[in-house]
Amino acid sequence: MTDSRSSRALQTRIVHAETELKPGFASFATPVMRASTVIFPDLATVRAADWRDDSQWRYGLHATPTSAALAQRIAAIEGGKHALLQPSGLAAISNVYFGIVKSGDDVLIPDNVYSPNRDHGEWLARDFGVSVRYYDPLIGAGIAELIRPNTRLIWIEAPGSVTMEVPDVRAIVEAARARDVVTAIDNTYSAGLAFRPLELGVDISVQALTKYQSGGSDVLMGATITVDHELHLKLKRARMHLGIGVSSDDCSLVLRSLPSMKARFEAHDRTALGLARWLKTRPEIAAVLHPALPDCPGHSLFMRDFTGAGGLFSVIFDERYSPAQIDAFVEALELFAIGWSWGGANSLAMPYDVASMRAASGWTHRGTLVRFYAGLEEEADLRADIERSLAAALA
Repeated sequence: MTDSRSSRALQTRIVHAETELKPGFASFATPVMRASTVIFPDLATVRAADWRDDSQWRYGLHATPTSAALAQRIAAIEGGKHALLQPSGLAAISNVYFGIVKSGDDVLIPDNVYSPNRDHGEWLARDFGVSVRYYDPLIGAGIAELIRPNTRLIWIEAPGSVTMEVPDVRAIVEAARARDVVTAIDNTYSAGLAFRPLELGVDISVQALTKYQSGGSDVLMGATITVDHELHLKLKRARMHLGIGVSSDDCSLVLRSLPSMKARFEAHDRTALGLARWLKTRPEIAAVLHPALPDCPGHSLFMRDFTGAGGLFSVIFDERYSPAQIDAFVEALELFAIGWSWGGANSLAMPYDVASMRAASGWTHRGTLVRFYAGLEEEADLRADIERSLAAALA
């Protein structure tokens, strides 16, 4: 048989190149496999493709070997069996809503929830006929009294990423399971390292891989992690219909950072706790909201369920200082940048108007809240930066 390849034009031979690579190459890095089109060996394989089968390759939007490797590792960190990747933490939250909730359903959201989650719930209530109600994050077993026949989903955030209350996850899960209500938790605070919600019976753990998993402040990604296969399929179907996927290049960046995540998390934890303890001694500060400190709401639950806190905590300034003065303090900081996200090497600070964030009562502090994120700088330098800024802005 004549080999027709030798008679093909140069351009065709460039497109259909025959590359011979020697076997045996090995590396610590997961290969970056990019694809929109996935090549099938034959039509029988095409016709047998089933979106429910995670072992099949169908289209680059749904999975590549690189994204599948990251999903498997994220699931393992959380103690789950399945993980789905989304292009941001908020996309992961959206995936939960559209996978679980329909018109006529009821959703319970903690009053200290991540603001975009609150906005998402209110959008569903306004435009999609979903009932959305807010509960005291410290309600614990009392949440059973709020569950209605049509309650389909209970959100948990542990702790609240701004006000830092630590909920009784075990009690909330027990009440939800007794009424066959799905629970979903935003577990970004602990990165799946310091808190294991799936082991406590939570149905869905949501992570913003943008944070500690990435560690570089340069990748947006989210994940939903589950144990139950049928629940995983509900989320997978919703993700497929929403048409959301992740870049293999972004996955490779997160994969590269995972081996150092625990060491970085522990370094952030040490620095943040040191700063929090020091700030409690400052006369400008009325309260320090760090779950590892005894006077933080839910501290006993934190000590029961968590093994660490990471780099995030908040402080309440004395009410004698105006919001404008607190803004001046934040802007005078040199080592703390002003930014929403966290999880990277650089420290951050952001003032919040808590009263505008909450729908229910229970917030008694009157001073302005500033959330700090302790990066990987030396604690002594961060302390000096805060001290200098306090003197400059609040004297």
